[in-house]
Amino acid sequence: MSNSTAVQRVSVIGLGAMGAALAKALLAGGHEVTVWNRTAARAEPLVAEGATVASTSAEAMAAGDLVILCVLDDAAVREHVEPAAEQLRGRVLVNLTTTTPEQGRSLGRWAEANGVELIDGGIMAVPSMIGGPAAFLLYSGITAAFDRFRHVLDLFGRAEWVGTDYGAAAMYDLAILGGMYSMFAGFQQGGKMVRTTGGSAAHLATLMGPFLQAMAGMFAQYAPGIDDPASYVPEQSAEFTAGALTTINTAADEAGTPSELLQVLLKTVPGI
Repeated sequence: MSNSTAVQRVSVIGLGAMGAALAKALLAGGHEVTVWNRTAARAEPLVAEGATVASTSAEAMAAGDLVILCVLDDAAVREHVEPAAEQLRGRVLVNLTTTTPEQGRSLGRWAEANGVELIDGGIMAVPSMIGGPAAFLLYSGITAAFDRFRHVLDLFGRAEWVGTDYGAAAMYDLAILGGMYSMFAGFQQGGKMVRTTGGSAAHLATLMGPFLQAMAGMFAQYAPGIDDPASYVPEQSAEFTAGALTTINTAADEAGTPSELLQVLLKTVPGI
């Protein structure tokens, strides 16, 4: 397999909204793409763009030097790869299915035992963002395999390597999503609170969005408190943060919109 940017043989297993978007990006990049999906009709638009359809997932895997999986869950991953161990031997497998870190590590052990080079990944984008400037994908596992095919993976969005631990990409993926869902939960709570004053969640969104974007710039200042807490001097004391959260929690109670979220946040403040 070449390190060049020449045309590569790539197989995509799973053509849901995300898998189809990945396949389209590969075709747009000029690569030879073989696809497979349980519902064969989903492959038809890709055939019109130049893809080849395999009759089985194992046949599709045998057709590519780079094999990309984007299926429902870890059980579906195992359903496809374990019977196709011989077809995958010597190939690079990129698993872009959302799984847990330990599931990624388990798949890595399986891959090593079967002569497969595994890259586990996490997609930080929705399907319409694939190939655009805002998309990025997380990867971990076999460094040499990532380096060999990075020019292909970059077609999906910025490729971010996060380490050789097979579970690292999944952990970063879930950590980022955890922050996102926590933010959405905070907005939902705030929207309920401002409505009790005659305000609206729509107006709150115009105020909260820019503020949170500015606050996101402070992640780098908070990171040392997690990476090296012994030598970290916070800009804002834990007591001040606890006081602010207590006041927010009291206001929520007074408004008749109590939230367990705020109580949980209080428990996360260091030193309290």
